[in-house]
Amino acid sequence: MGYSADQLCIAEQVHGKGVAVLHQPSSHPFPQVDGIISASRDLLIGIYVADCGAIFLTDPQSGAFGVLHSGKKGSELGIAAEGIRLMREHFGTKPEDIRVQLAPCIRPPAYEIDFASQIRESCLSAGILPEHYADCGICTSSDPSRYYSYRLEKGRTGRMLALLGRNS
Repeated sequence: MGYSADQLCIAEQVHGKGVAVLHQPSSHPFPQVDGIISASRDLLIGIYVADCGAIFLTDPQSGAFGVLHSGKKGSELGIAAEGIRLMREHFGTKPEDIRVQLAPCIRPPAYEIDFASQIRESCLSAGILPEHYADCGICTSSDPSRYYSYRLEKGRTGRMLALLGRNS
């Protein structure tokens, strides 16, 4: 992808709504957070997911970007809205400029809670324009040869790494 290992920054992930604001690379995972936002060039940020949703945020105007880990708990706590709020606060991002992409995650009927829908509502309530919100619509439990599913594989599974960066 054009990045070196020292440009990669990972969130620890604790199933909360904490989001780290990153201005320079860090060689250690950010503790106690489920997301990272930045506007720094030459940085690669990432989170691990199995059934939880990876939310990608980009602002083509300010250059800010972020990646968030949102499952049942993070969606209930509003991690998407928190990431958007912090992008506005730290980088001057206007929510109507942000583009959002939701990656594959577990969905009904494979899971009783539709947190993909909660994530969408949280984003729209935070000011994301409907036409700037995209959801691939894929359920991680639908294709175990392609996606990891914690629930389908009963905890004996790997993780997918969601990455986002901004080159110079």
